[in-house]
Amino acid sequence: MRPGYDETPLNPLPPVVWLILLPIVAMEVVLSAGSLGLAGGQTGIGWRSEALQRFALSPVMLDQMWQAGQLSSDYLMRFVSYAFVHGNLTHAIFATVFILALGKFVGEVFRGWAVAVVFLGAVLSGGLAYSLVPGLQVALYGAYPGAYGLIGAFTYILWAKLGAHHAHRGRAFSLIGFLLGVQLLFGALFGGAPDWIADLAGFGAGFCLSLLVAPGGPAHLLRLIRQR
Repeated sequence: MRPGYDETPLNPLPPVVWLILLPIVAMEVVLSAGSLGLAGGQTGIGWRSEALQRFALSPVMLDQMWQAGQLSSDYLMRFVSYAFVHGNLTHAIFATVFILALGKFVGEVFRGWAVAVVFLGAVLSGGLAYSLVPGLQVALYGAYPGAYGLIGAFTYILWAKLGAHHAHRGRAFSLIGFLLGVQLLFGALFGGAPDWIADLAGFGAGFCLSLLVAPGGPAHLLRLIRQR
């Protein structure tokens, strides 16, 4: 038998990526089955609307808690749960592809817990930033802020490598610049909610958290501070 003959053609995904994807995929399988009439009968058709009402984050929830002077467990849950429900199958597929590709790359450099911190931190930051923008009424849902957090971690890895080779670190931000440019263009042409605010906040959170949770992160951050 040739060496490496029994190896799989694709490198396995880090377990933490599967843990992130499992609730997203499970939710979408159930909601899509209901939408297609494959489960739940007539009630299944309305499952997606019910899921959005139950798990999506309304930007007014933060203001309502502030005005009431007390926290709501339901509202607080939505700052995380919004990432696991999507508007349609296509929406979920694109988010899944982003998480698969970037999660695999980041997971090969970061430890599993660090990947989870980046993703969930980006989700929380995206929901908070979106809620702080005055006048927004459209609910936030979908895993894109978390996926953009992984883009932030990916950018950090490139940024660190370019710095190690004394190359121009600004090149590391070309991907996020391209993606946000495309997103803003589509928003200008076709309208829609300004969810790019949550995505940008997720990216920023992912990059900043990477300074702390990446291998050698705190030490690298301390060196940057001393250099300044």
